[in-house]
Amino acid sequence: MTQKMNLEDRIALTRAIVGLLDSWGLGAAEQIALLALPEGTRPGAVRQYRQSTPFPESAQLMERIEHLIGIADALRTSYPHNAHMGNIWMNRVNHRFDNRTPLRAMLEDGLGGIIAVRTHLDCAYDWHISGSGAKPG
Repeated sequence: MTQKMNLEDRIALTRAIVGLLDSWGLGAAEQIALLALPEGTRPGAVRQYRQSTPFPESAQLMERIEHLIGIADALRTSYPHNAHMGNIWMNRVNHRFDNRTPLRAMLEDGLGGIIAVRTHLDCAYDWHISGSGAKPG
């Protein structure tokens, strides 16, 4: 995805994702961990991402970003009249995630945790990955 994006679009995407993670209450070190940014990425890099530095080009990073966008979209759909409810939901203990918050599950379980949160929120995505959806003809 990033290979097809120009620099301006990559910067806009980076800012949007950092803003999303900020809104969920994640600190810089947690954002680096959640996004699986390259080893050695310092928390100060997040400040640069907020300004004008795009994320590094990486298929692994883009996969996580696509799931995070899917989570954000599902939260907006679930709580269309209160934008703050999605942030509250992400930080509320949930039995589905072994009595952890969805954010804690994503941080502790990595990509698997991110996918688990998305599947819980987004029944269309869950239907798609379960193979139950209609196959393209």
